[in-house]
Amino acid sequence: MNFQTIHHIAIIASDYEKSKHFYVELLGLPIIRETYRKERDDYKLDLKAGDIEIELFGIKNSPKRPSYPEACGLRHLAFRPDDFDKTVEELNALGIETEPVRIDPLTNAKMTFFKDPDDLPIELHE
Repeated sequence: MNFQTIHHIAIIASDYEKSKHFYVELLGLPIIRETYRKERDDYKLDLKAGDIEIELFGIKNSPKRPSYPEACGLRHLAFRPDDFDKTVEELNALGIETEPVRIDPLTNAKMTFFKDPDDLPIELHE
């Protein structure tokens, strides 16, 4: 086996329009394609994040996944911005609250977390 990179990450949103606004308008992720799936009565929005895609699904009445206490399974989404400090400032200027910046004890890199509209933890890692 030769896994070269991650192709995509899927996120299910409780409020499709609110999450679309967050990821596209606030975070600035470009849209690759947007599809309404009539047979499922839901939306699938493919976004570009570097070489990786984020699939944002708008599925009605999907159950809430707990973030706290932490549970088994995929924990969070992490981005590496070009300019860590500037990105934190830009998020805060948009009203997106970030946790205090701390240093990852294993990598000595700056890191912080913020949340999407469904409280999904998103990490910025230098």
